[in-house]
Amino acid sequence: MPSANLAATPVAVEIPELTGRYAAVGDYTVAFESYPRDVDPAPYFAGLPDDRCQCPHWGVVTAGEITFRWDDHSETFRAGDAYYAGPGHLPLLTAGTSIVEFSPTAELDKTMAVVGANLERA
Repeated sequence: MPSANLAATPVAVEIPELTGRYAAVGDYTVAFESYPRDVDPAPYFAGLPDDRCQCPHWGVVTAGEITFRWDDHSETFRAGDAYYAGPGHLPLLTAGTSIVEFSPTAELDKTMAVVGANLERA
């Protein structure tokens, strides 16, 4: 059975706002992410449909809190909460947040291509 482990997954992204480790598990990507400061990454989703993340995510907040914002509502999850964030969301993270998140790799790759290009331009 495929699995991923935080300690065995190398750091793939290390910027002031985020440390991210990513592992392929079947058709999904497991993300181990930590956010040392408050982050509103909304500008990085520009260019996606409705300028929002269209990739679904399932996750667990291991520390801190994450808020997902849709056009008509928002939902906040705190340490110990499991969540599902459907397409059309924008995340908002507080300093000290850590998550373990599962996303379909094909959809995540489409999203990250746009996010990566926006990060390079920033």
